[in-house]
Formats: sequence, structure tokens, C-alpha cells
Amino acid sequence: MLARRNFGCGSSREHAPWAIEDYGFRAIIAPSFADIFFSNCYKNGVLPVVLTAASVDKLFAECFAREGYKLEIDLLSQTVITPSGESFDFEITPHRKHCLMNGLDEIGLTLQHADAIKAFEAMHRLAQPWLFA
Repeated sequence: MLARRNFGCGSSREHAPWAIEDYGFRAIIAPSFADIFFSNCYKNGVLPVVLTAASVDKLFAECFAREGYKLEIDLLSQTVITPSGESFDFEITPHRKHCLMNGLDEIGLTLQHADAIKAFEAMHRLAQPWLFA
């Protein structure tokens, strides 16, 4: 999805990224995003890509000029690629990239430590049995 600046303003609930994903969008390209919306996108597996306003204007112009226009987003190389082969780089933190590449939400990240959590719970139960009576 292509969007303009401050996309997601007023959409602080997670329902906004859910709806966008329900419509089949896995990424949104815009010059800027509302902060809470931006975070909620990552938490729900939607990639918010920040490009310059000039780059987004160029993509909009190409999109309007060509029916069936499709962009490719390569998360691994952090690039947006046009049908003509032009590419635009974007930034993403290593943690967010890891989560998106591996389909991990906050629960998935926690479950990666399930064995350590179980071991802690067992030790806690032994150390303070009166809490579990």
C-alpha cells in the first residue's frame, strides 16, 4: 500500500493494522507514520516502510501511469524495487526485521524461551511452595 505522510494518525488501536492485513496488504510505504500505528504494524506482522516524500511521490506517479503496477519489497536487503528495477533502501531495526522474517509476535518471542520459563516456574514452586497450596 502506498500512503502519504503521518499515515495511521488517529489509529492507535491494533484494529487498524489488522484491517489492513485482512485486505491483503503486508506492507505500507509512506514518508512517515503515526507512532502508535507504526509500532502496532510491527506487532501484527505488517511492514511499515519509510521512504522520502519525493520517493513516495515518484512511486505514486508510476502507479497512476501504469495499470497493474506492483512493487516488490525485499525485507532481507531492505529495499523497495519498482517494475523497472529502480530500488529504494529503507531502515528497520535488527530486532523488528528478525521478528518479521520469522513470523514472531510478542507471544512467539516469549515462547522461544518456554524451557527457561518452565524451569523457573519449577524452581519457584520448590522455593516457595506455600504460594501454590
